[in-house]
Amino acid sequence: MTEAKLTTATSDATIRLTGGEAIAEILERADVGPMFGMGGFQLLPFYEAVRRKGLRHHLINDERCGAFAADAWARMSGRPGVCDATLGPGATNLVTALVESFNAGIPQVVFVGDTHRDHSWKNMTQETRQLDILRPAVKEVMRIERPSRVPEAVRRAFAVATSGRPGPVVVDVPEDVAHEVHDYSVADFWIDPATTRFPGYRSRPDAGDVEHAAAVIAAARRPLLLVGGGVHISQAYEALRAFAEAHAIPVAHTLSGKGAIACTHPLSAGLFGRYSRIANELIEASDCLIVVGCKLGEIATRRFQLFNGHAPVIHVEVLAEEIGRTTRTDHALVGDARLALEDLSAALYGEAVRACAARADYAAEIPARMRRWRDGAADRLLSSEVPINMGRMLHELNEAMPAESVLVADGGFAAHWGGLLYDTKAAGRRFVADRGFASIGYGLPGAMGAQLAVPDQPVVAITGDGGFNMTIGELETARRAGTPFTLMIVNNAASGYIKALQHAMYGAYQSSDLVEMNYARIAEDFGCQGIRVERPEELGPAIRAANEERRRPSVIDVVVTRDPARMLPGVDNRTLKVTKGDRPV
Repeated sequence: MTEAKLTTATSDATIRLTGGEAIAEILERADVGPMFGMGGFQLLPFYEAVRRKGLRHHLINDERCGAFAADAWARMSGRPGVCDATLGPGATNLVTALVESFNAGIPQVVFVGDTHRDHSWKNMTQETRQLDILRPAVKEVMRIERPSRVPEAVRRAFAVATSGRPGPVVVDVPEDVAHEVHDYSVADFWIDPATTRFPGYRSRPDAGDVEHAAAVIAAARRPLLLVGGGVHISQAYEALRAFAEAHAIPVAHTLSGKGAIACTHPLSAGLFGRYSRIANELIEASDCLIVVGCKLGEIATRRFQLFNGHAPVIHVEVLAEEIGRTTRTDHALVGDARLALEDLSAALYGEAVRACAARADYAAEIPARMRRWRDGAADRLLSSEVPINMGRMLHELNEAMPAESVLVADGGFAAHWGGLLYDTKAAGRRFVADRGFASIGYGLPGAMGAQLAVPDQPVVAITGDGGFNMTIGELETARRAGTPFTLMIVNNAASGYIKALQHAMYGAYQSSDLVEMNYARIAEDFGCQGIRVERPEELGPAIRAANEERRRPSVIDVVVTRDPARMLPGVDNRTLKVTKGDRPV
């Protein structure tokens, strides 16, 4: 194909490209970050254009992991992730990861190859109803029916992915569209810069609704902010901190919302919901609950039992249909989290001095309560038991990790322990958990994507031995990509969360045990640094040694308790209560 530098010297200038080359052309205009994928014949012209242009693209070993890596990169960079897959099994392998991004509000632009339109539905190799499978997993599916519409489709995919609540968009590329040559207008290769970051465009809540909500907050003696992942999506950190400090309002967070305010901030009340330090008690005593960027799902509401209706609920949410979906809302503020908090601050500007004075004792409760909680949890946080207590592992991470670092938590076990016990030392995405779908297997590819977004910061991921088993092949990808993250494997020789639940409910176990493995040795066979930790005093040195290795990934194999009665993160619960119809935690 003719390779030429696109210019806008004349409005009628054209350039001859294949459809695949045209995709790469507009991605270059979007200043796209690292891409992840596994090629097939359908997208070969796209791959060739990526090679010629020198765009960053990483071959992965499983398409799901490519989308997980793109998801984590998007969270850390504030820009849409990009991945690709070939038709059939390549496309369907994406589903789990795309649902994660869809539920969590993370934008991705995903290119999938499809059959040649002249031969579709004639038993083409690997052909399936992939669009029907992918459609429920994403914000939108866009099939390119003509090569001439490639720039329009890619441009539109970025716009949809970054608008409203962000999410993934699939661009379906038939084989003939990718390979066919077309004379494109140079003027058609443009993209709106606002859509190359997220949120692309912000919307404010209604001014009257803001005034009504502000009046409720002003009258409250014990208001409480409950924040979720929407604060990260909106990058509302400064607006949240300023609002909380100006009006002496404590801040509790979900698993996805950790880092919305630094966990070390005196107004931080920690995690609320299924697991809590002090926040659930504050919710019960509050006379005004301000929910920001949180869907109030099962875990945040303790299976919809946490809120008893005694306090008015103000709900800030960008997606109107989430209002009242799980919990009665008295005052809805539909719009961007940052803008809503700024508008509330403006509406309450004259109340700040009075509010701080009136709530001084209330605000002072938070650090005092947190100290008492830490004293009560010291037996696990400082445990010297062997095998290692996970509370001690998280304590050592808190001690070793600098403020400018990132902890990636895999689904299930790792997320719950990390959400409860890990402390971010600065506001921002310092804790990344795949809570949109809570799929196991996010840890390793998530660490790779995060490290590519912040190459100079320490990135540590926690995954179980089961989660590592699922994605172990991506250790080769991570080594090839030169990503020097640290992967801590919670080695309990079991599917720990399931075994703990079986213990709580039946006292017997089925299909929850794994073979005892030395994952440090396996990591070394991959050419990575492997460190085996069997005693708690070895944790700190191991974490520091791994963080100092900046040429390749490190794997710390942490041998933790095999006792299923001690696997759940109930640092603040000494007795597990199982009620009929509920999930024991």
